[in-house]
Parts: sequence; C-alpha cells; structure tokens
Amino acid sequence: MGRIGDRMAALRARGERALVPFITAGDPDLALTEALIPALAEAGADVIELGVPFSDPTADGPKIQQSSERALASGTTLRRILGLVKTLRTRTDVPLVLMGYTNSFLTMGERAFPEAAREAGVDGVITVDCPPEEEPAYYANLEACGVDGILLAAPTTTAARLAMLAKRTRGFFYYVSLTGVTGARTGLPPRLVENLARIRAVSDVPVCVGFGVSTPEQAAFIGQHADGVVVGSALVDRIARASSREAAIDDAAAFVAALKAPLTQARGTRAQGAAGERSR
Repeated sequence: MGRIGDRMAALRARGERALVPFITAGDPDLALTEALIPALAEAGADVIELGVPFSDPTADGPKIQQSSERALASGTTLRRILGLVKTLRTRTDVPLVLMGYTNSFLTMGERAFPEAAREAGVDGVITVDCPPEEEPAYYANLEACGVDGILLAAPTTTAARLAMLAKRTRGFFYYVSLTGVTGARTGLPPRLVENLARIRAVSDVPVCVGFGVSTPEQAAFIGQHADGVVVGSALVDRIARASSREAAIDDAAAFVAALKAPLTQARGTRAQGAAGERSR
C-alpha cells in the first residue's frame, strides 16, 4: 500500500474516519497553497486533495469554478503544481491527491503524467471525467507508477458498475453524494445511507463521501456510514473570503480542525451524536 492506503488502514484500526479537505492549487497563488497544506495537515487533514484548475470544470459549482479562474489568472499550471508537491515532500508526509480533468492530465501524456506524478510525490489522482474503461492504459500506468487512481461513483451508479469500480479503485472509493455539481448544501441527500450500504454490499474498500458537505454536524453523520468525508466548496469559500493571507491560513486550519473533531471519536459515540443531530 502507498501513503493513502496506509493512512486509511491506520484510521480504520483506531475507529476514526478520514477528513479529506479539497483546495484549488494556486488559489489565489501557489505561495498560499504551499503555506496552506502543512497547516491543514497539522489541523487534522488525513488526505489533501489539490484541485488542478481547468477552464471548463463541468463537475464544479460556482465557488470552485471561481477558484479555478483565480488560479489560472495567477499562472498556475499542472507542471507548477507538480513542482510544488515535490517541494512540499521535504516538509510533510500527508497524502496528496490531484483532482482534475482528463485534458489537464493526458495533455502531458498517458505515461508521462503518471511518471511525473510519481517523481513529484503525488499519492493519488482523481480524474473526474475519465471512467476506467475509457483510458485503461492511463490507469494501468498510474498503478505501475505507484500512484492511486481513485474512482468515483454516484447515486445513479448501478449495482454491477459499483462492484466494478470498487474493484478497480485504488486508495479509496470516492462517493459523490448527490447528482449535480459541487457546492455546500444545508442538508444531506435523503438516500445517502441506503446508497452507501449498496457499496458495502459489494466491497469493503474504504469509501469517502464528498459533494455538498459543509459542516461538522454533516461530517459526523457521514462518519457513521463511510470511511471518510471530503469537504471542498465550504473550505474554498473560507479561503476566498479571508481578510488576509494569514487569516486565510488560520481560518482554513480552524475549519479543518472543527470538521475533524467528530471523526476522531469511537463509532458508538458518533452514532449517538448523529442520531441526536437528526432529531433536532
């Protein structure tokens, strides 16, 4: 196993759940991203997703679209992000995952990009718009390079396809909790627990839930039924609204700490808290 698998196994052994915060690399510039990553790791992030800015991010809502625009305007590129990851590897061992679109990665080459990711110290890649059957050589190259190709499923994914994706994913399985684009929501989808049970029925692969998660209470509830929680838009928005660079780091770290706190408790304790939250 790589760093992601090791982290997930250690958390599961302790009865904890993973917190996986997402930030857009280069928003508003790579210098702030470089400062944010160690701060988020220290605050409790178990895996950090770095969004690779793209001009047409079809799966992303307004907050992350705007963050991509800011990052692109500052000159952020995939090669510069890889350089940043390589620099950070001397300062932190937190697992780092690149999340982006096929054009961003395959423009570099289906073999060249996995090799560059390995050289930089990238632990995993989420290619939002690239199912494994569309680019089998690309995913094979990621695996050959020791980089986890993390796959996604959605509420509309059939049982047969869930089984296939769960078998092929590496690191963890990313469950998109709702249909539509990213963005903070006031509530969680009504069939979330049922849909997570469908995954459990076909695989014991670690499952992390993202899209729409924005509060510690929501994270606590998801922690009852999944191995991890992904939080993106709500964190990206806090960084964007901060009054200064220092405030952005402090606010982001405080938010991550608050999200992680309920995920460190024993499962039985969390179950009682989540039930109470739903009754209010």
